[in-house]
Amino acid sequence: MFVRFTNIINSLQSLNKCYTNSEMVRKILRCLPKSWMPKVTAIEEAKDLITLPLEELLGSLMTHEMTIKNHEDEEEQDKKKKKVIAFKSSTTDSSEEDSDDEMALITRRFKKYLAKKKFG
Repeated sequence: MFVRFTNIINSLQSLNKCYTNSEMVRKILRCLPKSWMPKVTAIEEAKDLITLPLEELLGSLMTHEMTIKNHEDEEEQDKKKKKVIAFKSSTTDSSEEDSDDEMALITRRFKKYLAKKKFG
């Protein structure tokens, strides 16, 4: 975003339209999405926007962006950890009757599950 902003500002300067540092800082803060509003408010209250260098604003916003990304990554890892499923395995050979009984049991449980899912 900052590169695009810089390109626009440079193009405007070539057309003899110049902005002060404080105007550029305010323009960047205005264009941020609503999810960034707490950060924008904190910057506006903590720093003097007239003397705030554009590079310092950029550094502050990049730090905030990395913090948000780290939190999202941690949440994704937590979700993945919670979705672990273990299956029981057996290596013994069973007779055909046993496998038919097991298949019937699995089928009944699956039908019950579907019935609950449909009406629940």
